[in-house]
Amino acid sequence: MKSNWMIGVAAGVGAAVAASALLRRKGDDLEGQVVLITGGSRGLGLSLAREFAGRGCRIAICARDAEELAKARQDLEDRGAEALTIECDVSDQDQVKRMMARAIAHFGRVDILVNNAGEIQVGPVDSMTIEDFERAMKVMFWGTVYPTMELLPHLKRRGSGRVVNITSIGGKVAVPHLLPYTCAKFAAVGFSEGLHAELAKSGVKVVTIAPGLMRTGSYVGAEFKGDADKEAAWFAASSSTPGLTMGGERAAKQIVEAAARGTAEKILTTPANVLAKAHGVAPGLTAQALALVNEWLLPAGSSKAGKRGHETESLQSPLMNALTFFGRIAARQFLQPAAPR
Repeated sequence: MKSNWMIGVAAGVGAAVAASALLRRKGDDLEGQVVLITGGSRGLGLSLAREFAGRGCRIAICARDAEELAKARQDLEDRGAEALTIECDVSDQDQVKRMMARAIAHFGRVDILVNNAGEIQVGPVDSMTIEDFERAMKVMFWGTVYPTMELLPHLKRRGSGRVVNITSIGGKVAVPHLLPYTCAKFAAVGFSEGLHAELAKSGVKVVTIAPGLMRTGSYVGAEFKGDADKEAAWFAASSSTPGLTMGGERAAKQIVEAAARGTAEKILTTPANVLAKAHGVAPGLTAQALALVNEWLLPAGSSKAGKRGHETESLQSPLMNALTFFGRIAARQFLQPAAPR
C-alpha cells in the first residue's frame, strides 16, 4: 500500500511538473510577434534583434545612423529575419511618433517594445558639463518615456504586450565616474518600476532589465573625459574581462526569456547582483566602498574635452590589446563602428 501511495504521489508530482513546463513553454512562445528595438543597429540592441528573430519574431529596429542601420538589416536578413529599419533619434518626440507610426503601419501592430538606446560618458564629475547631464537624460530617460507613451494606448487597447526597459546596475547603485549615465538610468528605473505597478491589471507587462558589465564592445564608441586615456583603459579592460562581464549573446537570451515571461525585474551578471543586494542591505557601506574606489583606483582629471574609445592612444598598446582581447572580438561581432582589429 505504502509503495502504491508513493508511486501515486510521484506520478502526480511528475504530471504537475510536466503541465507547468508545458504552460511555461506556451506562455514563452514569441512566434510571429512584432518586436521594436531602439538602438538596435549594434551592440546589445543588435544581439537582442538576432535573439528575438531566432524565436520567430518580426523585427523593427531604430537608430540614428543610416549606414549602421543598413549593415544591421543585412545582418538580420542574412539570418532569415524579417527586418524593418527606421532612422530615429529617440530623444526627439516628433521623430519617435513618426517611427512608431511607420512600424505599426508596416507590421499592423507592435507586440514588444524594447527601450535599449543609450550612450555612455566616463569621467569624473569635474569633467562633465550641464549639457552632458541633459543629453544623458534626453537619450536614456526621455528616450525611454517617449516610445513607451506613444505605444501604450496601442498595447492597452489590445490588452497585451510587453515594454522591456534596458536600464543598468548603474540605475540602482550610483557608480563613480558615470554620473550623467547613472542619473538617467536611475530615472529610467523609477519610470519602469512605477509603470509595471500601474499596468499590472491591463495585460501589458513591463520588464525592468538591469545589466552589469557586458561584452558587447561598446567601449570603442563610449566618450571618455578627464584623463581620457586612463579612463578608457580601466573601462575597456573592465568591460572586456570574462567573469566581470556577461557575453552579449548570453545577455540577449536572458533578456528575451524575461520578456517572454513578463518578469518584473532581471539583474544580469553575478557582480551586479551582489552589488545590488549589498546596496539594498547596507547602502551606507557600499557608498563608502565606492568612495574608496573613486579615491584610490580611478584616475583624476578635469578636461571637458572628450575622446571616443577608439580614438584613445592607451587602447592601442600591446598590454591593452591583450586585456581587451574579448572586448575587441565582441565589438566586431556586434557591429560596433570603428571596431578594433
